Amino acid sequence: MKNKLGDLNNHLFAQLERLSDEDLSAEQIEQEVKRAGAMVDVADKITGNAELQLKAARLYAEHGEKIVGHLPQIGRSAE
Repeated sequence: MKNKLGDLNNHLFAQLERLSDEDLSAEQIEQEVKRAGAMVDVADKITGNAELQLKAARLYAEHGEKIVGHLPQIGRSAE
């Protein structure tokens, strides 16, 4: 996968710039607000997933191999 959290940040700031465009019509603003809402929903899922991965990595760092059975995807690619 090519996308990174930094890419998400760039997309969110680009959307913020579109929302602040003073030349947009009411219809265009409405469309951008809907788009922004969808982007926020997806961004929340992505950041929640990243937070979960970080928690799993911390558990692994603290407890080592004995925790791997409870976190089967750590250190392995999904099959």
